[in-house]
Formats: sequence, C-alpha cells, structure tokens
Amino acid sequence: MIALVTGAGSGIGNRLAELLLARGDEVIALDITFSDVARAELEKIGPAVHFEEVDVRDGDAVKAATDAGIAAIGAPRLVINSAGVVIAVPFEETDEEAFRRVVDVNLYGSRNVAAATIPHLKNGGHLVLIASLAGFVANYGYSAYCSSKFGVVGLAEVLRLEEKPNGVAVSVVAPPEVMTPMVEEERRSGSRLTGELKQFAGSMELEPAAQAILKGIDDGGFLIIPTARGRGTRLLNRLTPLKVTHAISDRLLSKAQKSG
Repeated sequence: MIALVTGAGSGIGNRLAELLLARGDEVIALDITFSDVARAELEKIGPAVHFEEVDVRDGDAVKAATDAGIAAIGAPRLVINSAGVVIAVPFEETDEEAFRRVVDVNLYGSRNVAAATIPHLKNGGHLVLIASLAGFVANYGYSAYCSSKFGVVGLAEVLRLEEKPNGVAVSVVAPPEVMTPMVEEERRSGSRLTGELKQFAGSMELEPAAQAILKGIDDGGFLIIPTARGRGTRLLNRLTPLKVTHAISDRLLSKAQKSG
C-alpha cells in the first residue's frame, strides 16, 4: 500500500511513517522541512519513501507536492494529515498573527490536504485527519488550538458524509496530550494552567500513541481516541450537562491557580 503522511518529519506523523515503512508500505512523506537525521532514519527503515517539503497552509503547493509524490511512487490509498502546531497562551496575550497561524496550519492545512488527495482516494481509499481531544474539550490557553481542532473534527464529520458514496473512508484522531517535541516545547514556554488541566485526560508517550492510532486506522473506525481515559473524557463531556462540565473545569482551574 502507498500512504501519504504529512508532518512526517517529527512527532506523531514521523512515527506513523516509520511504522508504515516497517510493515512494508510505501510512503510519500510531507513536511515543511526534514532534517538530515529524519530523512536518514526513514530511508533506513524503508527505501520506498519519497520526500516533499511543503507548507500545508499553501493549497496549491500541497497539490503540487501530492502530484510529485504520485508521479514518483504512485497514488496513495491512505492519507494521514498529522501536520500541526500549538500555542498555549491566554487569548488576551495571543495576537492575530499567532492565532491565524495555528488555525491556518491545523484547519486550513487539513482542508488543503483533503482537497489535494481525495480525488486519488475514490473507491477504497482512507483519509485520516489528526485532531485532538482539544477538538471536543476546551482548555485554558487554547483559544487558537481548540478553535482549529474543533474545526478539524467538524470538517471530518462533513467529509465522512460527502465522501462515503464515493468509497472514501474518513477518520479523525483525537488523542490526549502526546509527548512529542511540539508538546515538550509547549510545556517549556506555555501556560502552566494548560498543563494542569490536561492531566484530567492524561498524557501518552509517543510510541504507544502511534501504535494505537495505527491500529485504529487499520480497524477503520471514524473516531479514534487512543486511550480509555481519553475516551472517558470525551464521553463525560458529551453526556454530562454543560453546567456540570463547566463546574468541573472551573473547579480544576481554581485548584491549579491556587497551587501555583
């Protein structure tokens, strides 16, 4: 099978690309940039990998990169959009440029990848968009990130409806916090309160997260939440009256503020 993976230079996307190559799949790997180490590691695992450096915010460039990958190794039957960015800063401290960048990468990037690849997935292909539990549950400091990830979940829901008659399966992945370089940087520079509130849903190391995500993709379900605790958090948020969920989050925030 040929897979196209964005965000393949680091984090979840990189590990998913490695797992796909390790099992014998061919991979079109996209990212805004690839380090020499990332390229070498992917090529060592499986030589059937083609690299394209592209900014997912640019729809025309994403289409060109997709077309180049297809010309090199063939059309994908699996597409995983894992490119994403995060900031954890209170809304009043988030300027327009920073807010727009997060939404453009996470939401418009998902749109651009879907637009470039869906025509190649007709009759049996699978599109996977990586969202987050922050696409269902709000968190302190996540005005831009939650806005983008709520949008990714909504986009996936619509695409599932529209593309099912065309034979395109759609999945959305909503993990809790996964320990990637992006999250490590967030912990260093972001709001302490964001991290405190995320402990309700828990955190995952990269390897079990990637393994669980790939299994969920292989199983073909629409919503993939790779931990029982994460699934419980989403279920609680969905079934509990809004007044109650707000009371829980307000209490957690108050406790975190007092502990700081």
